[in-house]
Amino acid sequence: MSYDLTILENGCAELGIELTQQQKDQYIQYYEYLIEKNKVMNLTGITEFQEVLTKHFLDSLSCVKAVDMTKVKTIIDIGTGAGFPGIPLKIAFPHLEACLLDSLKKRVNFLEETFTLLGFTNIKAIHGRAEEYARNKEYREKYDLCVSRAVSNLATLSEYCLPYVKTGGTFISYKSGTVQEEADQAQKAIKILGGKLTSITYFDLPDSEISRSLVTITKQTPTPKPYPRKAGTPLKTPLGQ
Repeated sequence: MSYDLTILENGCAELGIELTQQQKDQYIQYYEYLIEKNKVMNLTGITEFQEVLTKHFLDSLSCVKAVDMTKVKTIIDIGTGAGFPGIPLKIAFPHLEACLLDSLKKRVNFLEETFTLLGFTNIKAIHGRAEEYARNKEYREKYDLCVSRAVSNLATLSEYCLPYVKTGGTFISYKSGTVQEEADQAQKAIKILGGKLTSITYFDLPDSEISRSLVTITKQTPTPKPYPRKAGTPLKTPLGQ
């Protein structure tokens, strides 16, 4: 089957990303496997090829608007689901050493199968809760960049994600629409966790009227030992609120 990759190619050109033929083929392989597996498990509600290109692939790659990915070596994707944004970023930037975390074992199995299919190296998927792995010395404060497209509020997400980021590193939260109020409410939590909100980048997805935002938080000091709090607490009682 032939696929029209114009949206992906144009979108990547706008983002300053050059794709080889192999990378384009990997995006197609990923799409086909995602759709095949989606028939037997819930991975995505978006299945039409052009929509996946825009709403999953280009959206995932949009973090280049906020961070220079060529300078990032290690990345962790918290609450990755079907692999967004981690897998599209790994395809575009194969040098990345990536870790994708999800709380559902079935999805982690899908991710591992996808890594094999795409011929990836230096990538792993881990099954568990963000609060638990963040206490593990192997993962805590080990990453240049943490990304998350999870839908929790920013204070909760910061508690999940900032413990993984090394001092001087970055946490980017992918959000929809205007997030200024949510960002203001999360300021206290971000500070407690050793971070500083440095920018909010607003943009529309290519060929759509979907407005997105990237919240960029820089890690200034190590996250204090008590954080993250025990599983479930950051969601029930967001820090500083």
